[in-house]
Amino acid sequence: MPRPLRVAIVGAGPAGIYAADALLKSEVAAEPGVSIDLFERMPAPFGLIRYGVAPDHPRIKGIVKALHQVLDKPQVRLFGNVDYPRDISLDDLRAFYDAVVFSTGATADRALDIPGIHLDGSYGAADFVSWYDGHPDVPRTWPLEAEKVAVLGVGNVALDVARILAKTAEELLPTEIPPNVHEGLKANRAREIHVFGRRGPAQAKFSPMELRELDHSPNIEVIVDPEDIDYDEGSIETRRGNKQADMVAKTLENWAIRDVGNRPHKLFLHFFESPTEILGEDGNVVGLRTERTTLDGTGNVKGTGEFKDWDVTAVYRAVGYLSDKLPKLPWDVESGTVPDNGGRVLEDTGAHLQSTYVTGWIRRGPVGLIGHTKGDANETVANLLDDHANGRLHTPTSPAPDAVDTFLGERNVRFTTWDGWYRLDTAEKALGEPEGRERVKIVEREDMLRASGA
Repeated sequence: MPRPLRVAIVGAGPAGIYAADALLKSEVAAEPGVSIDLFERMPAPFGLIRYGVAPDHPRIKGIVKALHQVLDKPQVRLFGNVDYPRDISLDDLRAFYDAVVFSTGATADRALDIPGIHLDGSYGAADFVSWYDGHPDVPRTWPLEAEKVAVLGVGNVALDVARILAKTAEELLPTEIPPNVHEGLKANRAREIHVFGRRGPAQAKFSPMELRELDHSPNIEVIVDPEDIDYDEGSIETRRGNKQADMVAKTLENWAIRDVGNRPHKLFLHFFESPTEILGEDGNVVGLRTERTTLDGTGNVKGTGEFKDWDVTAVYRAVGYLSDKLPKLPWDVESGTVPDNGGRVLEDTGAHLQSTYVTGWIRRGPVGLIGHTKGDANETVANLLDDHANGRLHTPTSPAPDAVDTFLGERNVRFTTWDGWYRLDTAEKALGEPEGRERVKIVEREDMLRASGA
């Protein structure tokens, strides 16, 4: 009797779980069946949703409910707190599985090469997001002494960072933020937040809903300079062809023409300002220098030679995420991705690295919304199944599922399971109940492992 197709997925965020879902919906799942193991370096699953989405976005966190349905399936197992390649290598995975799919995402900040970037008070947005999302591997405190802050970038991460800095700790208390984050935000002195984009309103990468949410806080006055509302032929074309870009531009236009109100925290959205230098004294940030830009007709911009210094004492870089290099896999340094063709990992020779696949941000870079990774996963899995049908997958030496448990046990790896997630979930909800909150996130890795029954 033929055994089920054994597939390992490294990374239990949305991309990895969508890949598992695609496998479960395939014809192979019916006969001879599929057996899927997800390996996750964190003790808990859900990746970006747990550690990359701002805590005041419960709507996006609602995606977890759909992902739950996949992980609840009996053909799927979760191995949490298992690090690739420290705890399990590619060669180890090949011994247990017919195919391996990497969906490890992106956690680091993309570099911004301007003078002053290493001054005290210059921060990567990814690090700040990890702090306020209660990531166990970052410090428990965050310096929030700056009264005037700059955020570089015009994507949703920049909006999240600006919004968290501009809101009060009490506004965020009803969310799942852990006690150390609430205490840190109570000490936050930021009263002016300046968000900078080097291009215009039509080129901003905000989602319309995320942008509008900025204006919902009773403490945040969103301010747009009417002089920053400008469009060239390329910008008009963008608005015509992209409904979201048009909605963003209309929102910004409405904010630019209204009177400035009296909410206590001011959040300025600046366009056509290209950061050229972070200014410092005695090793600390004391300002930001930008060059005014102008549209060139195509939607791109060019410098005007006109510079301005902004009075800020902290700068957050939200110019994009970068994936961590995966050992034993080919790597494109420029894009920070694994080279592939339809999800098939490509060696330097251009040949497919047998039985090895990628999906999500590690495949195409950190772009798009969470839902965009679903189509990515479908394509990767379709090619994996094509290789399976045509006899192109290798044959593992130890395909029995319990061989993995034995291997991790012999390595003394304390791993969590899907049942363990339910225990952790219950523990976090119990912490929130006395305060009328849905949950309070547990931060310490050891506490997560204990609550999960690792």
